[in-house]
Amino acid sequence: MKKIIVIVALGLMALSGCTRIAQGEVGLRVNFDRTVEESERAAGSFNQTLIGSILKFPIREINAEVKDLRPQTIENVTMDDFDLTVVYNITPAAASDLYINKARSFHGMNEDGEPLLMQNYLTTVARNAVYKTVPKYEALKINIDRSQIESEILSGIKAELDSEKLSGAIQVSQILVRNAVPPQSITVSANNLVKAQNELKQAAVEVQKAEQEAKRIATLNANAGAVNYMAAQANLMIAEGIREGKVQTIVVPADFKGMVNVGAR
Repeated sequence: MKKIIVIVALGLMALSGCTRIAQGEVGLRVNFDRTVEESERAAGSFNQTLIGSILKFPIREINAEVKDLRPQTIENVTMDDFDLTVVYNITPAAASDLYINKARSFHGMNEDGEPLLMQNYLTTVARNAVYKTVPKYEALKINIDRSQIESEILSGIKAELDSEKLSGAIQVSQILVRNAVPPQSITVSANNLVKAQNELKQAAVEVQKAEQEAKRIATLNANAGAVNYMAAQANLMIAEGIREGKVQTIVVPADFKGMVNVGAR
């Protein structure tokens, strides 16, 4: 019985002194002398931590946030704000090389205190790509051309990774422009321009209507017969209305010399 208790106790101690590498992570052993072993610990493995420790690195869908950039546009105006997110993965077999051989400043840290391999490095690379890409576009079309800008920034980052021989270790899967705010002065000017254009169009319509009315009056004045015909038609309509009892009152000019006979109801 005592042997069973001892075995169980030892088993519990062994389990309490182990850590498991979760899916989407890779681990590296740090020995008691603070040296880091080069062989990666795969997801799903249990690793003892009674002696030394295990570093865990997320390797899937890591975000590198790039905020508060102020790139210039093709008009040489400075954007008020420009933010984006870089989404990338780390090749599991490259984790030890990146952690051991790259500067610690290249790596970030998540809320759980786990190192995020090459996060700070990618933030810098993305920032440089933004300052090369945005100057090709107009300030007011940044948001319209957002998908194309994201594609160009992605291409610029991949080109830098290729030049540094890191494309096999780091795969950037997506660039998301979160915020792109043009200068307020440019926005105000654009709104004023649109307003002025609309007012100009309205004025042109009014001028066209006035021209058409002037032509109509000129045509009538040039054709006295048409005026007389229209007057005769109006008198005929009045006469028909009176005859049918639909008109009880009419207005006549002061010099009217004719005769009006309005039947009683």
